[in-house]
Amino acid sequence: MKFSIITFGCKVNHYESNMMKEKMLHHNFSYTEDLSEAEIIIVNTCTVTNTADTKCLKSIRKIKREYPSALLVVAGCSTQNKPNTYHNLNVDILIGNKDKSKIVDLIKEHDRTKKSVERIYEERMASFEDMFINDYKETRAFMKIEDGCDNFCSYCIIPFVRGSVRSKNFDIALKEAKELVKSNHQEIVLTGIHTGRYFSEGKCLSDLIHEMSKIEGLNRIRLSSIEITELNEYFLQELKNNPKICNHLHIPLQSGSDFILKKMNRKYDTKYFLNKVKEIRKIRPDISITTDIIVGHPYETEELFNETLIFAREISFAKIHVFPYSKRERTASALMPMQVDEKEKKERVRALMGLSNELEKAYFEKFKNQKLDILIEQVVENKSMGHTSNYLYVCVDEKLEVGKIYSRLI
Repeated sequence: MKFSIITFGCKVNHYESNMMKEKMLHHNFSYTEDLSEAEIIIVNTCTVTNTADTKCLKSIRKIKREYPSALLVVAGCSTQNKPNTYHNLNVDILIGNKDKSKIVDLIKEHDRTKKSVERIYEERMASFEDMFINDYKETRAFMKIEDGCDNFCSYCIIPFVRGSVRSKNFDIALKEAKELVKSNHQEIVLTGIHTGRYFSEGKCLSDLIHEMSKIEGLNRIRLSSIEITELNEYFLQELKNNPKICNHLHIPLQSGSDFILKKMNRKYDTKYFLNKVKEIRKIRPDISITTDIIVGHPYETEELFNETLIFAREISFAKIHVFPYSKRERTASALMPMQVDEKEKKERVRALMGLSNELEKAYFEKFKNQKLDILIEQVVENKSMGHTSNYLYVCVDEKLEVGKIYSRLI
């Protein structure tokens, strides 16, 4: 049988979709990008914003309308957050964030019983679901090492749908990394919902990075994201001494206003953030530091938003991912007064995106006419594209081999 997968949301979701794909292929299903050919369609959903929910629901309704004969599997954060909404859509198989690794068994159960299958669990109590990928189908291999979050930032629904912090077994993580390198992946991106909280067998994230760096053939270890409060002395020493750690850290800021950071229930202030960035840049002066910022959180006045603009410029991020605040049921921020007007949010998004473009260009200019190592991810005719260690996406006028690293002037 042919199947297709549609994935919404974060890198964790993409990892889990790749895991489901690999399991399906292992059990003699065949993959197709063409939905009209697919007998099974899997939708892996996201609920980080209201817009994400809307996109997922729109996609599912379209699939039901245009491909009514396909077996429809719906999974992920949106189903975990709004199970009744999805139950009422009458999909064939409905699961939350648990049992994605049992995708083949669930399809077989549906095939045997000819009845809909539904598996929605209380995620806060869930254990880590072992997932293992032997060969990630993209050049840069993502490896999920952690799930869940206990921070309960006031705006965020994710702790409710992803559960509490739990981690992949240390030895299993190393085994997966070795398998990915055997499949010719020179870069592994460690990912999770709260990656910096990784802890297994008495070992932390820095221990895992240290051991992974001993794998022959693995040239780059990248973090998808890490909180500023998790950049402790042990991690900074590893950053100093381990050249395999990519010259790039994605560190969410969320706001450059101390008042708003408190309302968000973030665990730091701007002084702490700035001082830690200074420590990082003492170790690696040219490191790329990218970030996430939410604009229009309740209580954010124009004056407080301007504090964010000023602080973001002071940090000199290499890129800012900008998100308008999205009111999520069950979160503390949803109950706050002084909700910001949607039109004002759009204007603030535009202003911050303008700053991001300026900072991104300035960072890129630093490396013009310098030699950098590029992991080739795509070749089109006589042009080769890929990322540098410091996460610049560059194009060179040569036909190079995908998956290999080349030193070139940019």
